[in-house]
Amino acid sequence: MLTTYSTNRLELRILPAIYSKNILEFYNRNKDFLEPLEPERSPNFYSETYQISNLNCEYNAFVKGVYARYWLSEKDAPEKIIGSVCFSDFKKGAFYSCMIGYKLDQMYCNKGYMSEALIKLIPHACNDFSLHRINAIVMPDNTPSINLLERLNFIREGYLHSCAQINGKWKDHLLYSYINPE
Repeated sequence: MLTTYSTNRLELRILPAIYSKNILEFYNRNKDFLEPLEPERSPNFYSETYQISNLNCEYNAFVKGVYARYWLSEKDAPEKIIGSVCFSDFKKGAFYSCMIGYKLDQMYCNKGYMSEALIKLIPHACNDFSLHRINAIVMPDNTPSINLLERLNFIREGYLHSCAQINGKWKDHLLYSYINPE
């Protein structure tokens, strides 16, 4: 995959560590919105040092072809991070699959930004990583995310009991999958 893609409204980029302040601003703006939906943060998560280290790790993993997090920004405000799309847990052999995760700034929800980003990135991920399948897990009460996945032709495949530790508590999730049509 390339390090940068564009859509009508968005820039989708793998970011180097020099963007650590921008990422930290995104997380600080959305702390109350995102924390209930994600794993517990390490004590120093909301520090520039942590974000520098994380961006370096993400970039190195991208170069190795084992991880890809694209940070989203509007074309007319490229320094302001408004979300991310992450491809992880790549499997080869008989599987050729990965997991997808995404998050969006609360102020940008319900405006089609994530749909626009995923429509652009999913075909590239399928082709460039030779993926047959992309898996997504979502909490059963996350209706906006469920609607997004279903609009993008992800198929609900099952109910995962006590699947992931979210904000310190084990939570059930729904399993969705996208099958590469090619």
